[in-house]
Amino acid sequence: MIAPANPMDLNLEPLAAACAVSGQAFAQGDRIVSFLVRSEASGEVTRRDALEARAGELAAEGAVVCRWTQVHRPKAREDNAERILKLTAENLFLALADPATEPTEETTRLVRFLAIMLERKRLLRHRGRSADGARDLFEHGRTKQTFEVPAGELTPGFFIAVQNQLGALGFGGPGS
Repeated sequence: MIAPANPMDLNLEPLAAACAVSGQAFAQGDRIVSFLVRSEASGEVTRRDALEARAGELAAEGAVVCRWTQVHRPKAREDNAERILKLTAENLFLALADPATEPTEETTRLVRFLAIMLERKRLLRHRGRSADGARDLFEHGRTKQTFEVPAGELTPGFFIAVQNQLGALGFGGPGS
């Protein structure tokens, strides 16, 4: 997949059932590192999941565009697998902004950008700032869940870094 049909949709696998390095099935409470990797040859973006203890052994066949760490919580059986398969801007935001996901500089930048974009699409509502002023509060319209997104300056450097990340995912820009 070089260019997605909808510029903010990618079709990626859901969280794997087992570690890509060891093959060990994920269990409740395991710390999992997820990677979005863009193949140098085909431009296809894939998701790779590994136990945190084995993540350093993962051989990525391409450029790692984004990575995040989360604690494994098995999904309820009634989850719609087709909906989970489609990684939209909204689903990516929900995965990266989940309180169980440990923030990194790259994921924090994407969360901030996605929050702004989803607010414009009216999928998120800005609900002010945290008491210390360090985080913006956003409410997800469908779930009514509140997310805290680190506040920051929207500088040209911020947008260049986001453009590079999105370009590497195949949404256009320098990395595509």
